[in-house]
Amino acid sequence: MTDLKAMANAVRALAMDAVEAAKSGHPGMPMGMADAATVLFSRHLAFDPATPDWPDRDRFVLSAGHGSMLLYALLHLTGYADVTLDEIKRFRQLGSKTPGHPEFGHTTGVETTTGPLGQGLANAVGMAMAERMLWARFGGDLVDHYTYVIAGDGCLMEGISQEAIAIAGRHRLEKLIVLWDDNSICIDGAVSVSDQTDQRARFEAAGWKTLACDGHDPEAVDRALIEARQADRPVLIAVKTTIGFGAPKKAGTKSAHGEPLGGEELAAAKAALGWPHGAFEIPEDVRAMWRAVGARGDSARAAWEQRLEASPHRRAFFDALAFEPPEAARAALAAHAAKMAAEKPAIATRAASGFALDAVFPHWPELVGGSADLTGSNNTLVKGTEAFLPETPAGRYIYWGVREHGMASAMNGLALHGGVVPYGGTFLVFSDYARPAIRLAALMHQRVIHVLTHDSIGLGEDGPTHQPVEHLAALRAIPGLCVFRPADAVETAEAWALALNRQGPSVLALSRQATPALRTDASDNLSARGAYELLPAEGGEAQVSLFATGTEVALAVAARETLQKEGVPTRVVSVPCVELFRDQHDDYVRDTVGEAEVRIVVEAGVSLGWSDVIDNCAFVGMSSFGASAPAKDLYRHFGITADAIVEAAQALL
Repeated sequence: MTDLKAMANAVRALAMDAVEAAKSGHPGMPMGMADAATVLFSRHLAFDPATPDWPDRDRFVLSAGHGSMLLYALLHLTGYADVTLDEIKRFRQLGSKTPGHPEFGHTTGVETTTGPLGQGLANAVGMAMAERMLWARFGGDLVDHYTYVIAGDGCLMEGISQEAIAIAGRHRLEKLIVLWDDNSICIDGAVSVSDQTDQRARFEAAGWKTLACDGHDPEAVDRALIEARQADRPVLIAVKTTIGFGAPKKAGTKSAHGEPLGGEELAAAKAALGWPHGAFEIPEDVRAMWRAVGARGDSARAAWEQRLEASPHRRAFFDALAFEPPEAARAALAAHAAKMAAEKPAIATRAASGFALDAVFPHWPELVGGSADLTGSNNTLVKGTEAFLPETPAGRYIYWGVREHGMASAMNGLALHGGVVPYGGTFLVFSDYARPAIRLAALMHQRVIHVLTHDSIGLGEDGPTHQPVEHLAALRAIPGLCVFRPADAVETAEAWALALNRQGPSVLALSRQATPALRTDASDNLSARGAYELLPAEGGEAQVSLFATGTEVALAVAARETLQKEGVPTRVVSVPCVELFRDQHDDYVRDTVGEAEVRIVVEAGVSLGWSDVIDNCAFVGMSSFGASAPAKDLYRHFGITADAIVEAAQALL
């Protein structure tokens, strides 16, 4: 017979013991939510620890990632192989499978990296969107699962939560269920010291159904989950709990949140809970109950595999989950690049990006695009593409609204779910709104593509509020993120080919203004090296090397022409991706940088970071915010012109 109380107390005990051993961590949330999580895992969640990547499993997201021991205890007890008792004992220690906050790819069973509050909730929205898209494409026999979230008060305070719940409500994501750990406590004390929001009313206003239950009454939790699963929209369950449940002195207080209970309080808590067992000790009968819960998913997973084998969609389903781009998509992009090299269009790189998407999108069914209310400016919509909406869940374009952060985080969820390759657009300057989610995509090595247009003062009259100057440097500072700033239509096509084929996020920084065609040969993807010699020096060894990105490559080419006429051998190196250039062999980097006496970097942004890429270099670019004026006037005003490059070179020779 299943004893839900004993099972929940096993979760509490492991959390208390692990935090105590680590002398660090957050015991209060696992203790408070143990009852609700036990009901969820034992009666509702579809999963199989023996096949943790089963595509039709339910997704469980611990948005309140500080309560990570709740998740680790559940993974251990249900039988996930790499979350052993020894790993529980090594909680928060170097190299353990149980880090302070859950990390995707590090611990089996962790669906997403959480810790920055609200991110998991928004990731879950993306996962639920992916489920609807694939359900519409492949049918309920292959795709029919829920996404469950445990979120805390902090998750709901973060601004991203409003963006996320609005997106979910608009799209009526009926397979999304959020359990709100309604314990009324935050680090500073009672939630009421900083917030008086009626959360249920807020969610209902966004189109959600809301329920409430006593989080320490398993049957009440079960009834709420049963009702939630029958809803025709996303559901918030306000699960009323006591933080640190069972601790005689600390329960219901802020001191239960983020510090060990202490030996005396821990012992008293175990006594109050009726748990007479030593540290990390789980009685065999309780362990057997939990292992039975873990084994329950085997039959459901096996039945799903039988349906998959018999399905006419079998091959397409496997293709959807594969990482490799379809060969037809590769070929289409290569042919498009060759076409651009032959036609030599002088166009904005944002327009070139739109043409590249036109080429590849029909050949890659998993590509799903969108924009944060800037579709026409970002050139992200392929003509004829149906919108993703409740009535058209197979649609492949998402109108995110003015929600850059929610868009970026939900795109992480789309990618994490699998079967979807997301890209989304906004202005480069607004990447600041999306940065936390971009950083997490890099940490998780997720293929998410950010189409960031209006990449410099070249956007013109909108002025300094919209003109990015520090953003390229700031994005390049994120480990694992590739920032592409292509110079023309050929490099833009190459950037798309590289972004779509890498295990990690990418930014395409694209211009509003037109720029000349520079590449006349697209037989090799030269952008794959990050930097390459576009034009060699003529008339002797190079005296000047010009390194440039984006629209400034054309300025460097014009400056080279002047310097060559003056008898100064000058070469031009295009640098479409600093990160890929840094990854090249030392010999290639040395040869590409060259030995010219004068080295000048040209970019309409700040110089931060360039001295680490090109040593002993001068810089022609921005050192202040921009201004409101036509683009050509701004380039002259800030001294980013071919003449200014020539003058800088002459001064250094």
